[in-house]
Amino acid sequence: MAAISFSHNHQSSDNRRGVSHHHRHGPVVEEIDGLIKVFNDGCVERPPIVPTVSASVHPSAKVTAFDIKLSNDTSARVYIPDASVTLPLLVYFHGGGFCVGSAAWSCYHDFLTSLAVKARCVVVSVNYRLAPEHRLPAAYDDGVNVVSWLMKQQISNGGYSWVSKCNLSNVFLGGDSAGANIAYQVAVRITAGDKSVNTLNLKGVILIHPFFGGESRTSSERQQQHHSKSSALTLSASDTYWRLALPRGANRDHPWCNPLVSSSAGFLRAAKLPTTMMFMAELDILKDRNVEMCKVMRSHGKRVEGIVHGGVGHAFHILDNSPVARDRIHDMMCRLHNFIHPL
Repeated sequence: MAAISFSHNHQSSDNRRGVSHHHRHGPVVEEIDGLIKVFNDGCVERPPIVPTVSASVHPSAKVTAFDIKLSNDTSARVYIPDASVTLPLLVYFHGGGFCVGSAAWSCYHDFLTSLAVKARCVVVSVNYRLAPEHRLPAAYDDGVNVVSWLMKQQISNGGYSWVSKCNLSNVFLGGDSAGANIAYQVAVRITAGDKSVNTLNLKGVILIHPFFGGESRTSSERQQQHHSKSSALTLSASDTYWRLALPRGANRDHPWCNPLVSSSAGFLRAAKLPTTMMFMAELDILKDRNVEMCKVMRSHGKRVEGIVHGGVGHAFHILDNSPVARDRIHDMMCRLHNFIHPL
């Protein structure tokens, strides 16, 4: 996502007050306009272009939302729709190139409020640690730890009454953009034998415009100028995110960026992934990578349902309010309901 910005716990106190001290921090060494600046001394600024909102929702929404702290590193916003029975649980990771984003962003709050109601599921929207202060695999570790925490609640019958609203034998992992990358990596870790969450009954993985990359450019990346007004993610922003998120010295063929490299094949084969639903956007520079990812996963025996939405770009479900986007969002919601509640 490259058209929106961020206000989050990991920004500096100077940044929270809206004060910029370029002369103190030295030159800017990495920047995505309007989103993030990284200074020579390591200071990071994230301009708060997207408003953050409280967990309150209008009574007519028929959903309860609240924030919880899971650890010193992670927190989450929980959405529980009105229901007389326990509901499936969706653990959701927001996008933002691993470097920006928040569960409290208004666009995510609105989308997940609606999703919880329309897909009839409890949603736990995770705030994970951000790069470059916390490079990968920090976000993956946080994702696994959140799932492990949820499973412990099932076993311990702890003091969290809201957990009793969840059917913890019916769990889904999902996210969009970088959050979809996180959901995929967490699912691979868990189903390849992570003992800390071996009680998890993972029923499905939901990947919305997953953020992957590679050193070689795909056709949809090379043709980005044709979609620049229709999609939030640009190639230059994508490259910057990867420089900030990957371990120092790694290139874009690192397995966390490019899961199709040969070194990742063994992990994918070993992972006992449940059915995956992958959403793609016609005008997204990531479309070709997403299509190829579906093919490779299927070649390794994984069940993948791929959907390409026409006429829209990257992260349209949270960024685009056009009539075309609203139509595609309605289709996405219907498909997600049917995926979470199969006949």
